[in-house]
Amino acid sequence: MAMAKREKALAVRAVRAPVPEAPPTPTATPMSATAPTSAKSVKWGDLEDAAGGLERPLLRQRGSNTTSQMAVVGTNVCPIESLDYEIVENDLYKQDWRSRGRIQVFQYQVLKWLMALLVGSFVGLVGFFNNIAVENIAGYKLLLTSNLMRQNRNLEAFLLYMACNAVLAGSAAAICAYLAPAAAGSGIPEVKAYLNGVDAHSILAPSTLFVKIIGSILGVSAGFMLGKEGPMVHTGACIAAMLGQGGSRKYGLTWNWIRYFKNDLDRRDLITCGAAAGVTAAFRAPVGGVLFALEEATTWWRSALLWRTFSTTAMSAIVLRSLIEYCRSGNCGLFGKGGLIMFDVSSRVTTYTATDIGAVILLGILGGLLGALFNRFVDQILRRYGVINEKGAPYKILMTVFISLVTSCCSFGLSSLSPCVPCPPELAPGKCPTIGRSGNYKKFWCPAGHYNALASLFFNTNDDAIRNLFSGGTDSEFGVYTLLTFFIGVYTLGLITYGVAVPSGLFIPVILSGASFGRLVGKVFGSGLDTGLFAIVGAASFLGGTMRMTVSVCVILLELTNDLLLLPLIMLVLLVSKTVADCFNKGVYEQIVRMKGLPFLEVHADACMRSLVASDVLSGPVITFSSVERVGSVVNTLRRTGHNGFPVIEEEPFAPAPELCGLVLRSHLIVLLNGRTFTRAPVKTGAAEVFRKLKPFDFAKVGSSGKAMEVDDLRLTEEEMDMYVDLHPITNRSPYTVLENMSLAKAAVLFRDLGLRHMCVVPRTPGRPPVLGILTRHDFMPEYIRGLFENVLRE
Repeated sequence: MAMAKREKALAVRAVRAPVPEAPPTPTATPMSATAPTSAKSVKWGDLEDAAGGLERPLLRQRGSNTTSQMAVVGTNVCPIESLDYEIVENDLYKQDWRSRGRIQVFQYQVLKWLMALLVGSFVGLVGFFNNIAVENIAGYKLLLTSNLMRQNRNLEAFLLYMACNAVLAGSAAAICAYLAPAAAGSGIPEVKAYLNGVDAHSILAPSTLFVKIIGSILGVSAGFMLGKEGPMVHTGACIAAMLGQGGSRKYGLTWNWIRYFKNDLDRRDLITCGAAAGVTAAFRAPVGGVLFALEEATTWWRSALLWRTFSTTAMSAIVLRSLIEYCRSGNCGLFGKGGLIMFDVSSRVTTYTATDIGAVILLGILGGLLGALFNRFVDQILRRYGVINEKGAPYKILMTVFISLVTSCCSFGLSSLSPCVPCPPELAPGKCPTIGRSGNYKKFWCPAGHYNALASLFFNTNDDAIRNLFSGGTDSEFGVYTLLTFFIGVYTLGLITYGVAVPSGLFIPVILSGASFGRLVGKVFGSGLDTGLFAIVGAASFLGGTMRMTVSVCVILLELTNDLLLLPLIMLVLLVSKTVADCFNKGVYEQIVRMKGLPFLEVHADACMRSLVASDVLSGPVITFSSVERVGSVVNTLRRTGHNGFPVIEEEPFAPAPELCGLVLRSHLIVLLNGRTFTRAPVKTGAAEVFRKLKPFDFAKVGSSGKAMEVDDLRLTEEEMDMYVDLHPITNRSPYTVLENMSLAKAAVLFRDLGLRHMCVVPRTPGRPPVLGILTRHDFMPEYIRGLFENVLRE
């Protein structure tokens, strides 16, 4: 227990300070001129003899690569693993595909499309349920508060409002802290890392899905300055993962007919579809969802995946449209006036002059600066919240309730300090002031014929606040003081809210900040362009400045507002804001991925890797198996190491000289041992013998909610431990290999583009061990390499 706590504390410290401190190292030169002197392949029993034989040029001694093996998922520190997108071309795989007929191949292709449509349907249903729940819970809360205020019971109204928010926030934090800590936060960084090849316990588990849905509803209803859009992306990915793995064995929900998808490659494609459908369900933007998956979420993309993703988002939009039309008749409580287009501004005529374009460029510059500043503050605040979160669930709940109280005081208090404004004379009495849960001209506690401008923004759901800011023909509704106060409040609350232990997204606070700031700029400049249109452009500038997305944000905003005439201005402001913000830091999700310690592989390798070669970063000596190995040797190696891949060496009498036979996975070894296809002498048995006791689907990967078999579950006898097992049937005969003198930068690009988990490094000259080591994801992390070469990699 003490060791576990120590490892957890070390992981948290590593997350706070991504650059680990290393002991002094010898002076290094940029390129290794000679090969490693003693990077030999050994069996586990030979490791003691190999101690001290790891000296390499430029490299300080070490036993294993232990950098970045832990990461923060949600608010929880947990071990991480890499996903294996490589096809394991062993004898079992080949035999399985040879045994499949045309009908099975056709069934596999049909299931791919059927699963994509099912994911879209379920995500659309969940998105609709989220909307109904938030509108009704938040709506009844605002109605009760408004009714008390109409009776001049203002103090009771404030206490009720604050108490409701605190209860909702505390409930969301409690289920998140105790049931599924991985559900906290946006979830987009975790999904982004998963699609890059990083796996962690409970990222996509059914418990995470449940808490993500309920916690998001409670958190948004609590009046937090956060949105449900980011959590919907994580929700869509969880739904896709659960369907793709055939349900949940842990909860007794399994479907064997989906066994074809029990591999990382097919699950990755399905989870990409789920993430795109999540954006569609949140923003009702199907095309924007596809572009979001392409631009921000996924690492690998191809035309076949584009078609399936598009069909998923189309199905999600169809489901949403059908259910929203049903609710327009008033059958869904307080939710019933929404549409597929959330903020329709198409009725306005968009005309602009050169002066307006200048104001838009200025707005893009300011949005880029404020977006970069927002990212900087988010990074610092999350690091400090990590100190509180690591103390345990009660501290997470207390912090969440405290932030809820601060938010309630700001929303109610700032609205109370705002002066009452007479209603515009051209408006009908029923339109100003509005009494109830929503409206542009909120009465709050103003006298008859007056409205409270700040209450129209603060004392509303976030969606209604955005709708009020985007509304046209309301130039005089919000003054400079109102917009400035709301901008400062939303900007600050968005910063301090993101990081609490509830499912929370950044889209809504960024859109609200940008919309209020854009409307403020339009008000100050006195441009001929409608201030509501300036709000849309301002929202685009802030999204570009914080998230650094361009094409997807542009299309999402067009689908949100239904105004195609704004396309040139939105494109211009996005390009300007992203360019300005990139001069200071990275996008918010890239920063959070790095801060959480998730080993994300970038598109381009770090420039300093060109000064290194593959053998410079090897952790050795590499542990290997013979192609026909003693059972006891395999079991002891699996027990004493945590490696997931082992090179298999062909030796006498099966080869005249030692040679690399291939690579075998840890999970496949355990399944093979459990099948007990053993022999008393070291002989080849072949795939046919394995097929008699095991089937290809026995080697399928267990889903995120299941528990894989461990080596201690085998229960082997002493007699069986002295027998032999043939590894040829499960050995990947064509693993990806690189020469020891290959540039580390090239190896990193190859590793990422092929979606590998292991890459074997082989010697360039004969007469040496057939494999020198294995490169894994962590070997390409800049933080790890900095610990090896202090004078090569600089911050």
